[in-house]
Formats: sequence, C-alpha cells, structure tokens
Amino acid sequence: MLKGKNVVVTGGGRGIGRGITEQLLEAGASVLIAQRQALDADLQNHPQVCFVEADLASMESPSLIAQFAQEQLGGIDVLVNNAGFMFEKSIDDMTEQDWDRMMAVNLRAPAFLCKALVPQMRQRGGGSIINIGSIEGLGANPEHAAYCASKAGIHGLTRALAVDLGRDGIRCNAIAPGWINSELSDAYLAAQTDPRAARQALLRLHPVGRTGLPTDVGGTVVFLASESSAFITGQVLVVDGGRTAKLPLPF
Repeated sequence: MLKGKNVVVTGGGRGIGRGITEQLLEAGASVLIAQRQALDADLQNHPQVCFVEADLASMESPSLIAQFAQEQLGGIDVLVNNAGFMFEKSIDDMTEQDWDRMMAVNLRAPAFLCKALVPQMRQRGGGSIINIGSIEGLGANPEHAAYCASKAGIHGLTRALAVDLGRDGIRCNAIAPGWINSELSDAYLAAQTDPRAARQALLRLHPVGRTGLPTDVGGTVVFLASESSAFITGQVLVVDGGRTAKLPLPF
C-alpha cells in the first residue's frame, strides 16, 4: 500500500510510535525515526529504517531532521508528528517553564517540522501530514491543562494546514487516540489502590470492551498516508474504542 513512500515518524521507536512504525513498515514504507532515545536492535537492523537522534524540544531539530531526510531518503512523502509528553499539574502549581516545554515539544515542534519538510513533499508532487492529537484535545482530565491545550492546538493546526496546503497536493489530518496500552499506562494502573478494579472500570468506559493497542493507531496512520484517504483532509479522526461516544451514567 505504501511501497516506495518515505515517512518521518517522530518518537517512532517506542509506545504508540512503535506501533505506527511497525504498521508503516508492514505496508512497505521506508521510515526515518527521529527521537532522543536509541533504537532497539530489531529496528536498528531493519533495512527500511533510518534513525536520527533529535530532541524535539530543541529549535534546531526540524532543520536537522529535514536535512537528514533529504540526504538519506531523497525527500519524504509522509510526516507523522507523534512525539509528545505529558505531566499532571494544576494551574496553581504549573510554572511558565512547564508550560513552555509542553508547547515546545507537543505543538511548536510539529508546526516547524511541517515547515521544514513541506518543501520536500512539494518536490515529490504532494504528501500527507498526520498529527497525533488526543481525545484530551476534545475533553479534559484533571490537572492536564497544558497537555489539553497543546493537543487542542494540534487539532487546530491540522485544520489550518489542510486549508493552506491542499493546493500543493498535501493533505493534513490528525488522529485523536484514547487510552492506548503502553508501559506508562500499565504503570499508571498498577499504582492505583486496587489495580484490578481500576482496569475493570476502565474497560467499562469502552463500548468495544477493550483498551487500545499502538497498532490500532498505526493502522489508522497507514490509511491516512495512503491513497485510500485521498479525499480526506482537515479531519481529526478519533481512535478510542467508542469511549467519547458513550454517555456516562451516574450509577
């Protein structure tokens, strides 16, 4: 489905990003992973994977990644802005430094990666930008003010770029994942007073009866990167097992 396509995935070596990378590789794409951490042996040795070490909080990262993509791949067709982070702090406890780092990684880096890589897409006749947002860009959990703001910003950026870049044959969409299984989410559940009860309560929030897998997001990325979605742009696609569609009952 994506044979001959070159893709940049930020944070593509772990968590949701790993699921995205695996699905892209299965679809035939070549993938450049940009992140701070080294890749594990499986990805390091994969013939369709390149790696560039990059701290997305740094303003130099977009140009570094773009230069590496041009040199190693000859340009890109698809950008997946996946890398991000989260902290829990009330508005009372949050500092300006906390806010600035959240916005630097979760919003500024995706915006300026688009700026750095769009010229390569134009040279190749078009492309697809896929931003990983969150259902917390649509709603909120307690003490997530900065994270929610950053993800709502990603959704707005997605719509704006879809309008601006459509004439160049470049589509831009976002994915808003819900609860996706990861080491971090497993640790969060394990830290609860009754982890088993917490997991059961979590499952009840999902009409499909399970929480998400990184490959659930990865499969959606492949769809949005492919010609199967050629008439889709400016959309935020929720991938949450029906969680946000379900109205909670008070009992």
